[in-house]
Amino acid sequence: MRKVKISIEVLLDDKNIPQEINWSSDDPPSNGQPAPSKAFFLSIFDKEKLETLKIDLWTTKFEIGEMNRMMYHTLRGMSDSYHQATSNVEMSNDMARFTQYFGEQVGIIKKTTDIDNDID
Repeated sequence: MRKVKISIEVLLDDKNIPQEINWSSDDPPSNGQPAPSKAFFLSIFDKEKLETLKIDLWTTKFEIGEMNRMMYHTLRGMSDSYHQATSNVEMSNDMARFTQYFGEQVGIIKKTTDIDNDID
């Protein structure tokens, strides 16, 4: 077994609004060096309360188009993670179809006439 440290550092202005976000990890791609970011979403499942604790922060430099792209990739990743953890193909496919719809609506991906992103 080994431990890996993941750190997030947020520089706040006098109104507690994030101005800079840097993260680092002992593993790649950071290799212990601070890496800049404009936003992050963090969800942690509390095993005692059976609730999810979450922190969503973004800097004032984070543009709407970047938020759309982050949400699209986050939704895709959640769909994949859900499928991997549960093997629930039907729900994973529903999530993937919504992600496709979202991506099309915000202009991240081209609109298609046939949404068929089934995860088998």
